[in-house]
Amino acid sequence: MSEIHPTAIVSPNAKLGDQVVIGPFCFVGPDVTLGDKTRLISHVVVDGFTQLGAGCTVFPFASVGLQTQDLKYKGGRPGVSIGDNTTIRESVTINAATADGDVTRVGSHCHIMAYAHIAHDCVVGNHVIIANVGTLAGHVTVEDRVILGGLSAVHQFVRLGRNCIIGGCAKVVQDVPPFVMADGNPLRVPGLNSVGLTRAGVSEESQKALKLAHRLLYRSELGTRDALARIEAEVPQTSEVQHLVRFIRSSERGIVK
Repeated sequence: MSEIHPTAIVSPNAKLGDQVVIGPFCFVGPDVTLGDKTRLISHVVVDGFTQLGAGCTVFPFASVGLQTQDLKYKGGRPGVSIGDNTTIRESVTINAATADGDVTRVGSHCHIMAYAHIAHDCVVGNHVIIANVGTLAGHVTVEDRVILGGLSAVHQFVRLGRNCIIGGCAKVVQDVPPFVMADGNPLRVPGLNSVGLTRAGVSEESQKALKLAHRLLYRSELGTRDALARIEAEVPQTSEVQHLVRFIRSSERGIVK
């Protein structure tokens, strides 16, 4: 059985899993699905074509699934999908996608801190942390285990690679490669995210290979294309190195240097 506070407004058409808790003054729309043991603490709005997985916690004044801020919106059924065990803190906004049938996605085990914004059509992976007032513009892709510092802003269509960490107050206008630290204004890449790599269980062998790749990309005088060719020819091709090369080769906005 779900626990719904008498001051909450929950559409009879909403789909609630087992042991869902909906606190005071929440609003849950008719096309919303809440997974088992998900909790809306109080004063939360979840509307639109929105799905939250099991074990999520949403704190006061968060807004999830409402209409995109994109002026190209023409109606239809764009939605939001959020995985399991994700925490959404106070006053976070997660907007629906823009086009009919498209979805803004947030993965599982994410921690989205207060006042963060995830705009239309973003794709956020698993185990992602977005610190207070971190902002993703439309169509941003965030791979798994990324940490975005507080007050940072990410430009439309930018990609943040797996296991990267971005310092606070950053202005991110180009892709940030996987496994690196990025900080400063303008944004620079001083080295690898060694702590994050160790926590993620990346082997010592692969970390050494990534250091070699980083030197070629950031410490040599080679252009990006030549550096990638040298990495493929000279650096042990661990899965992480291969992912780094694929990510950079597929970049449309260029990478932070």
